[in-house]
Order: sequence, then structure tokens, then C-alpha cells
Amino acid sequence: MWVSKPIYECLPYFYLLVGVIALGLSMYLNYWYMPTICFVVGFACLVGGLVVLLKRRDYRITDRRVGTRQDY
Repeated sequence: MWVSKPIYECLPYFYLLVGVIALGLSMYLNYWYMPTICFVVGFACLVGGLVVLLKRRDYRITDRRVGTRQDY
């Protein structure tokens, strides 16, 4: 699946935002299993957003190093 660069770059921040909103909702909802569902979804989105953000950062740092290496 291909998405445009601005959308691709914003996805980790979107995941983090959804995670924070879901965790906030888990404190205020009191119907059926909604607090538990919101907590799990929020925690998963936060972890997923952080993983994607950190993996991209690490890849870009190592890719930049490989591009400037001059050991022929």
C-alpha cells in the first residue's frame, strides 16, 4: 500500500494522538467494557506509534551513515 509522503510522515503522530484520546476516554466512559477496550486500544496505539517513530529514526540515522561511508 502506497500513501503520499505527508500522510506517511504524519502516521506515527496520528497513532500517538489516537492513543492519548483513547486513554483519556477510558477514564471518563463507564458503560459495559468500554474503559477496558479504550485502555487497551490507547496503550496499543501509543506503543505502535512510538515503535514506528523510533524505527524510522534509527533507519534514517543508519542509512545516512551508510551513504557517507568511504571504505572502498
